[in-house]
Amino acid sequence: MRVSQIMNTNVVSVTTDESATLAARLLNRHNIGSLPVCSLDGRIRGILTDRDIVLRCIAAENDPSTTKVGDIMSRGVVSVSPDDDVGEAARIMAADQVRRLPVTQDGRIVGMLSLGDMAKRHEYDMEAAKALSDISSNIKRV
Repeated sequence: MRVSQIMNTNVVSVTTDESATLAARLLNRHNIGSLPVCSLDGRIRGILTDRDIVLRCIAAENDPSTTKVGDIMSRGVVSVSPDDDVGEAARIMAADQVRRLPVTQDGRIVGMLSLGDMAKRHEYDMEAAKALSDISSNIKRV
């Protein structure tokens, strides 16, 4: 099965110049854990997670209303193509310790793929569970 068959095409994104406050509101409003950070032409520049906001903005005692997304986003984003195999996407998630992958075509965002998307498809629930297990086993406990 191809990524395009199960990815979410309703992508909510932000630009590097938007505030951490706006990003947090979007995460809350859409009940999602990450936002792709894109240029105005849809090219992916990074990804911003709820964890990025907490650790790089709030815990650092920065004002989220003036902190720019570009200053706290994660760079070096791994992505997949709509034509990639879902099993390969699960392996990438496990290897890169991520639960969500931007789906890009010609450098532009066209969707998002999450472990949840895979788990909903019974033929990939084992891959999703394995990826989650691999991700969770590498979490450092405090």
